[in-house]
Amino acid sequence: MALLSSIHYMETLFIALATLFLITDLSLVGAAQTGIVRHYKLDIELKNVTRLCRTRSIPIVNGQFPGPRIVAREGDRLVIKVVNHIPNNAWNRQLQTGWADGPAYVTQCPIQTGQSYVYNFTIVGQRGTLWWHAHSSWLRSTIYGPIIILPKRNVPYPFTKPYKEVPIILGEWFNTDPEAIISQALQTGGGPNVSDAYTINGLPGPLYNCSKKDTFKLKVKQGKTYLLRLINAAMNDELFFSIANHTFTIVDVDAVYVKPFETDKMVIAPGQTSNVLLNTKPYYPKATFFMEARPYVTGLGTFDNSTTSGILQYETLESEKTSSIKNLKLFRPILPPLNDTAFVTTFTNKLRSLATPQFPANVPRNIDRHLFFTVGLGTKPCPENQTCQGPNGTMFAASVNNVSFVQPTTALLQAHYFGQSHGVYTPDFPTSAAPFNFTGTPPNNTVVNNGTRLVVLPFNTSVELVMQDTSILGAESHPLHLHGFNFFVVAQGFGNYDPNKDPKNFNLVDPVERNTVGVPSGGWVAIRFLADNPGVYWSVAHALSLGSAHKLGIEDGLDCIRWEAPKSEATSTTIRSS
Repeated sequence: MALLSSIHYMETLFIALATLFLITDLSLVGAAQTGIVRHYKLDIELKNVTRLCRTRSIPIVNGQFPGPRIVAREGDRLVIKVVNHIPNNAWNRQLQTGWADGPAYVTQCPIQTGQSYVYNFTIVGQRGTLWWHAHSSWLRSTIYGPIIILPKRNVPYPFTKPYKEVPIILGEWFNTDPEAIISQALQTGGGPNVSDAYTINGLPGPLYNCSKKDTFKLKVKQGKTYLLRLINAAMNDELFFSIANHTFTIVDVDAVYVKPFETDKMVIAPGQTSNVLLNTKPYYPKATFFMEARPYVTGLGTFDNSTTSGILQYETLESEKTSSIKNLKLFRPILPPLNDTAFVTTFTNKLRSLATPQFPANVPRNIDRHLFFTVGLGTKPCPENQTCQGPNGTMFAASVNNVSFVQPTTALLQAHYFGQSHGVYTPDFPTSAAPFNFTGTPPNNTVVNNGTRLVVLPFNTSVELVMQDTSILGAESHPLHLHGFNFFVVAQGFGNYDPNKDPKNFNLVDPVERNTVGVPSGGWVAIRFLADNPGVYWSVAHALSLGSAHKLGIEDGLDCIRWEAPKSEATSTTIRSS
């Protein structure tokens, strides 16, 4: 999965900070009323950080790595000023603000060095955990942080109220500059070098050399319920996660409640989030416990075959402080094998929407547009007088329906709004693929087409999209995120999708609702959504153009528009981060 995902991310060179809400202290939220306006500021800057005995100057936000915690309630309005102090140009569902939701040169131009941008939007229909992150090249390897959306005031969780809530962010550390890594991969057409360590809340943990002191420790009390807000901020890898000798209950994915189920291990794809309830032991266990994460591996690409660890440590009672923590037993979890597709399939099939009157599963039933996308890895010819590292001296190229996205230099939304799409994009992206044995013997010709081609959907179109993995250069799992929308995962399977038989088994009652889903290795996944959020959005390596846009401001001296949100007179509450 790592190689295909890397190629996709190579195509998106921008920094996107979307759906952001920032408070540095959760206790501040309790005093706030539902529907307030929150004003925040995020400063992107360089800072020396040491991991694995290597010190690098890395881009971070507000002096923190990972970045500051972002918290708000459903219904709050956010006004966030992002200031870019680094040399690089910088940039989940934002309803009715499509001009500020998505990649650079799709919605608008990136934030230039020394400039700023103000995000202005309202949180609608989301409660749980999301994350904010950079979207420019590989800057998101260090520019990221948790988004915490609490329910409206006096609206309880549909599960046990936790004693405490703790973000757990799984990420990666590179000893060398990730920008240099991706730049080299783009130039040579090979897979990018893998990370040197995985991290938990920015810390590698004691299983890596020179990292004993760089270990995340979660101190807990016995007999309490903790809400762990898990985020996979790794660049490419799906990750297994577990805590030794403990089980947890999955209650939320991608800021949507699910039917609770208990497990002792889980898998989480890049960009996905999940809330889990951890019930600590009713007695002091006289032991400490590792929490660990390592990759789920498919495909033939290279990957970081290492494990990051944090420590779950029980607070010692006064009567039990006779023994040092160094003398306590230390237990490690048993994670699934690296290629355990059976576990991944079983786990993902357990995810179901609550589908209650309060939290309904509004799955589109009558479909207006049926789309079929093949997701695969092909090749592009190597430029003259250049050495390339792809198969037989070619360059690797990810594609959808055999089209590899060419990033424009004029924003797609700008071209659409002004009716100047000629030479920028064409609205003729193929919505089906020429049939062949997608997961069988690959074709002899692996060369892909190149273009900036879009699917255009009228407003309020109900869409069914089937994404089929291919084995052209080897089957692999591929996570997909759709900007601007949640969608319902109505089915998934292995082998080739059969349009005559498979729809009979679609779950239209309580399918899980997400914003990111993995296309199974050697298989397919079917999703449904309603195109009710106008804008230009990014799906895999392509954009979806939905209805009209709103021109609200032009930045002089740039080759694309930076759309600004309307000015507001609402100033009910102001809370700023330190």
